[in-house]
Amino acid sequence: MNTYLLFKSLHLIAVISWMAGLLYLPRIFVYHSQYNDKPLVSDVFKVMEKKLFFYIMTPAMTLSWIFGLLLIHEIGFGQLGQKWMILKLVFVVILTLYHFYLGRILEQFKLDNNRHSQKYYRYINEIPTLLLILIIFVVIFKPI
Repeated sequence: MNTYLLFKSLHLIAVISWMAGLLYLPRIFVYHSQYNDKPLVSDVFKVMEKKLFFYIMTPAMTLSWIFGLLLIHEIGFGQLGQKWMILKLVFVVILTLYHFYLGRILEQFKLDNNRHSQKYYRYINEIPTLLLILIIFVVIFKPI
C-alpha cells in the first residue's frame, strides 16, 4: 500500500471535517447571540457548540496536523524550505489560531458573557473560507 496516498487521503478527510466545523460553529454563534436572552434556547446552543468543538472540530484539527506532518515526512523535510510550503503552513497556523479563538468565544457563551453581535459572527465566519481558498491555491499551483 502506498503510505503517501493513505496519509494524503486521511489528511483530506480530517481537513474537510475540521473545515465543516470552522464554518458551522460561527453560524451557531450567530443564532445563539440572537437568542442569548432565552435560557432554554441558549442551553441548547451551548450543548451544540460544545459537542461540535470538542467532539468533531478539535479531533479533526489534531488529525489534520498529524497526517499533514506525516505527509511532510513522506515527501521529505526538505520541502519545508519551499516558499509555497512555508506559506501554506503560515495559513494553517492562522487557521489553528482561529480555531482556538472560537474556543474562547465558546467559553464566553458558556458563561453567558457573549461580547459580540450576530453581525460580528457573520463577518468572522468568512475567515476560514478565505484561508481555505488561499491554502488550496498555494498547494495546487505552488506559485512561489
